[in-house]
Amino acid sequence: MANESCDPAPAPNEPVKPGTRMVHCVKFDKDLPGLDRIPWRGEIGKRVYESVSKEAWKLWLEHSKMVMNEYRLNPLDPNSQKIMEEQMEQFFFGEGSKLPEGYVPPKAKG
Repeated sequence: MANESCDPAPAPNEPVKPGTRMVHCVKFDKDLPGLDRIPWRGEIGKRVYESVSKEAWKLWLEHSKMVMNEYRLNPLDPNSQKIMEEQMEQFFFGEGSKLPEGYVPPKAKG
């Protein structure tokens, strides 16, 4: 998983099935299996589809849960969707998604 600074975890070196769509992942800076479909509407969805791997998308999904909860966003609200798009842009193509002010990461289980 990503650490608190949103740096990506190393991508696993699993064999790739023939015919798998490959992308040069912007998060891992190497060629990895791409997403099966465009994950978000609009230009950001196209950019993510073209340059984000399945593994990096999994990182985003985990991070997006934290963003939704910490900012108390409603996924059906257009303003919340705009915030998520901005966070996604930063997570993949910017300096990394900014953690909410006062965010305290959950303690590790165990």
